Amino acid sequence: MVSFKTSAQSGFVLITSIVFLVALTAVASVLMLNASSDIKMSGASEEKLIAIQATVSALDETVADQIRGNVNLFAGKDFPKNVNTITSVSVKSVVIDNELDTNEPTDCPHTTLSSSNQLLKCNVVSIAVSNEYGRNKTSEVRANANIAQQLLNVGN
Repeated sequence: MVSFKTSAQSGFVLITSIVFLVALTAVASVLMLNASSDIKMSGASEEKLIAIQATVSALDETVADQIRGNVNLFAGKDFPKNVNTITSVSVKSVVIDNELDTNEPTDCPHTTLSSSNQLLKCNVVSIAVSNEYGRNKTSEVRANANIAQQLLNVGN
């Protein structure tokens, strides 16, 4: 029969239990760190989604606000202009600009509608909406829309 010394065994058990405790603590801390980074990433993606939705909503509201009653502001010539009428969402800036260097109407883009080429001209404008998001507003979302407003060519 083999006999073991109890004093030598208790030291071995103590060292083995400390090694297992350190290993389990390391695994638990890695799992907790991974879970907290997942929560942060999901929060950041939610902020980006909200910023994108606000930007697209501001773009839609800007297009709708340019037609007031019988007045179509896309048919005007005073571009670029900043738009401050967005009330439903908060965005950084909304700018309507003429795509061309001149504010004069130009030929319309190709369309499937039948019309005389010289009878209609177009005012081609772009709307740019930018919105900042993030912890320190360091990220930005932009949405652009191009609009070709048909005009009667009565001046030429």
